[in-house]
Amino acid sequence: MNIAFFLTPKSEIIYENTDSTMRQVLERMEHHSYTAIPILDRDGKYIGTLTEGDLLWKIKNTPGLSFRNTNKVLVRDIERRKVHEVVTINADIDSIIGLARNQNFVPVVDDEGVFIGIIRRSDIIDYCYTFIKEKKKIG
Repeated sequence: MNIAFFLTPKSEIIYENTDSTMRQVLERMEHHSYTAIPILDRDGKYIGTLTEGDLLWKIKNTPGLSFRNTNKVLVRDIERRKVHEVVTINADIDSIIGLARNQNFVPVVDDEGVFIGIIRRSDIIDYCYTFIKEKKKIG
């Protein structure tokens, strides 16, 4: 099965740019109740995923940093503690199932590395659940 079926396009999701501030990311994540957000460069290429944990570690490990002055920290200066694997739109369903076990979403890029959207773990779980349920009906 083609993974495009599961794709939530870039136009329908929230992401941030490397030039954004830590405060902008914090507020956006809070507003949308997200625990992680894709980060893109100026050319729209996927750079990584920033998580709540990354933000907390930045605050913990930066003397004098508090919520009040997070507007002075750029996203590009926040270390990401975990590498979120990406797939291209040509990937198959098996490759994203493994990734979704450890990621809330799987970023999808085109052949040039330009971010085109995500595949949510919940969509993959729904697919697997439906597949198993149908298989039980047949068997």
